[in-house]
Amino acid sequence: MRLSPQDNVAVLVQSVSQGERLLLGGQELVLPSDLALGHKLALRPLAVGDTVIKYGTLIGSITQAVAAGGHVHNHNLKSDYIANHSEDDPYEADLEVEP
Repeated sequence: MRLSPQDNVAVLVQSVSQGERLLLGGQELVLPSDLALGHKLALRPLAVGDTVIKYGTLIGSITQAVAAGGHVHNHNLKSDYIANHSEDDPYEADLEVEP
């Protein structure tokens, strides 16, 4: 489901399997991996630094290139508003924590 015409990601309304073909807005996407209900997939190729638009609003930036139909999630998307909080967060060094 594309939530807004400006979106460059879609939200899955059901789980999909690797190799499955989806037709979205006249564009066919072949899924490179299994994805679960509620996850985002790229509607077009996204390069490092590209902004991700969901609900017609910027939700973050791409940290690793994503092919059309690829999974967009914590492993390749960072918030431009709040810090990601994971042990392997490549941006953790950018955070300043006061004692």
